[in-house]
Amino acid sequence: MVEDKALIKRLQNKDENALSIIYDNYSRALYGIIIRICKDEDVAKNLLQDTFMTIWEKSDSYDFEKGRFYTWAYRIARNKTLNFLHKPNKLIQLEDLSVYESRKETETDPAEYIKLKGKIKSLDAHHQKAIELVYFNGLTHREAHEEMDVPLGTFKSYVRQALKQLQHSYLKTLAFLMILIEVVR
Repeated sequence: MVEDKALIKRLQNKDENALSIIYDNYSRALYGIIIRICKDEDVAKNLLQDTFMTIWEKSDSYDFEKGRFYTWAYRIARNKTLNFLHKPNKLIQLEDLSVYESRKETETDPAEYIKLKGKIKSLDAHHQKAIELVYFNGLTHREAHEEMDVPLGTFKSYVRQALKQLQHSYLKTLAFLMILIEVVR
């Protein structure tokens, strides 16, 4: 993989043809890294795609002076894979969902969605933002702390505190419902 600065510059200028060439040049090597770490073909394919989406989106942050392009891309692939493996709730869907095709979107309980949205809106602004970035926008903690411009440890404590507050709120609601059920019986 010979580095072509002109090609990388084109990528940084959002040239889709450059991305295609870079994909052809680097995808096998990056896939090899991902598959060695996660040992699952379906997951590796999804993570490779996610890696190239990040390469596309963050290409302007690559600096020729700091190292080789391959090293930069390698770190993205490796970190995405490790983050995926360490996430308790993996967001990449691997199961066949065809058994659920008959279910219509309208069957989703809008009241539950509104309650969740209301609970999140009751959090402090920085807690709301932390939850939004990680759970709704799919950013890693490292990406999200940069987005919020706070130290990583501070960001992680925002997420923990927000989740504790949401859990506490739901437990209170659940306790209330349990009391209500007992009264009705």
